[in-house]
Amino acid sequence: MPTAIFGSVEAGIIYAIMALGVYLSFRILDFPDLTVDGSFVTGAAVSAVLIINGVNPFIATLASLVAGFLAGCITGVLHTKGKINALLSGILMMIALYSINLRIMDRSNIPLLRESTVITSLSDFWKGLGLDEGITSVLSSLGLTGFIPKTWAILFFMLIVTVGIKLIMDRFLKTEVGLALRATGDNKNMIRSFSANTDHLTILGLGISNALVAFSGGLIAQYNGFSDIGMGMGMIIIGLASVIIGEAIFGTKTLARTTLAVIGGAIIYRIVVTIALRVDFLETGDVKLITALIVIAALVLPKFIDRQKEKKRKNIRIKERAAAMTMVKEGN
Repeated sequence: MPTAIFGSVEAGIIYAIMALGVYLSFRILDFPDLTVDGSFVTGAAVSAVLIINGVNPFIATLASLVAGFLAGCITGVLHTKGKINALLSGILMMIALYSINLRIMDRSNIPLLRESTVITSLSDFWKGLGLDEGITSVLSSLGLTGFIPKTWAILFFMLIVTVGIKLIMDRFLKTEVGLALRATGDNKNMIRSFSANTDHLTILGLGISNALVAFSGGLIAQYNGFSDIGMGMGMIIIGLASVIIGEAIFGTKTLARTTLAVIGGAIIYRIVVTIALRVDFLETGDVKLITALIVIAALVLPKFIDRQKEKKRKNIRIKERAAAMTMVKEGN
């Protein structure tokens, strides 16, 4: 069980990059972008094809970033220039990407188990440093032998990458362009009055969003050891679940706190799914059902709790008013 939870934390950190992309489109731009299900696979497909053709895995992973950016920009163009509904433009691009991804891979599945990937390269580099032995000895002395994985390389390096992307996003959203992007999601008419081109901002925002999603897809393909045409199915729900769970647990008082909450939400989501699958009556095929239930709970519970708090505050006000009336009557 501890090993499975550790694996879910590793995967959760990589999926957090995708969740940051979803946060950018859904929360910042207020754009229901369903391109995510397709661009995630695009990132995996591009990186996998380049790797099996001998391209450096780091360059291949960066290429997935570019492919995702282009996919997001096309969605933005369909919406802004083609005047297609936001939801429909995302659906159309998602459908188109299914065929495009098949064209890129030339088959439905590409195995990467025998290839040199970013994951294997980082693991080999970490092994050369000899840090695993030191960490293992420290944990063993503390009696935490059940929590010792084979290597800490993936967790360490992916955490650096994810936190780095989070910090870059925080900085970007505080720049002039970033503020205009946030204003576009809040009130397009207002930002247009300042002569800002909301069409260009929407296209840019969707491009960055899907670039992060595709980048995450490329890393997940290398982490899992394969790229598959169906690996993006329901990815938008996973991203939304991560965003909603993170916001509900960690709050959204500041931008930096919100992006950190998204990362935490992605990790918590993977842990919850891993634990849920350990229940006897649930099977691996129930992952989508578990995801739907988690999202429903994340949406319903905060509102239910707020209603209960408001009800409690209302009862307190009624009691205080009744006590005040009693005192007035006694005074008379």
